[in-house]
Amino acid sequence: MITEADLKADLRRYLQEARDALLWKLDGLSEYDVRRPVTPTGTNLLGLVKHLAGVELLYLGFVFGRHFDEPVPWFRPDLGPAVPRNTDMWATAEESREYVTVVYRRVWGHADATIAALPLESAAHIVWWPEEHRRATLHRVLVHVIAETHRHAGHADIVRESIDGGAGYRDGDDLVTAGDLSWWQEYREELERVAWEAAHRGPGVPGAAGAPADRGAHSR
Repeated sequence: MITEADLKADLRRYLQEARDALLWKLDGLSEYDVRRPVTPTGTNLLGLVKHLAGVELLYLGFVFGRHFDEPVPWFRPDLGPAVPRNTDMWATAEESREYVTVVYRRVWGHADATIAALPLESAAHIVWWPEEHRRATLHRVLVHVIAETHRHAGHADIVRESIDGGAGYRDGDDLVTAGDLSWWQEYREELERVAWEAAHRGPGVPGAAGAPADRGAHSR
């Protein structure tokens, strides 16, 4: 029989895996590279960490009446997730990498204490959610935080790869990083060739838009 303790352990494990993956993406990078915007909307690695610290303070603390015992300059619970000028998505020059990551780790402890202390059916009232969803259980809130953390860890994957080609899920992960740079270059060139060919197929060619696919292999 699955107990509430089992469910909490599974949920917290998935959350911790995303937390660890996110912080690992900063390892080995310069102060400039962890801060610089890589996408047109300014996504940057240290900003993702800073943002998720606020997410956990909000959803695994504030909405349950459990307040963090130290000030966090970018955390404004009165504004909910609507932070002006995205100030929770980038670190100021005065906010060092060490400061932001230490705050994030301390916030983990606070969030984990909330998970441990409250039953999964404990209710929060989240005023910025749609009215029909505003009364949410800890279980639902925790799933929301896990989903958001993994989503931003995925953003960090792309940002890190764009900076120096670094890839993988965790230290020592060779699932993605197997193969040297020349292998990956050939692989990318092959994908580019296939994409170009697919885009330039003429009408009536199998696999082209609107053309009947070859179903012979599936008709046996």
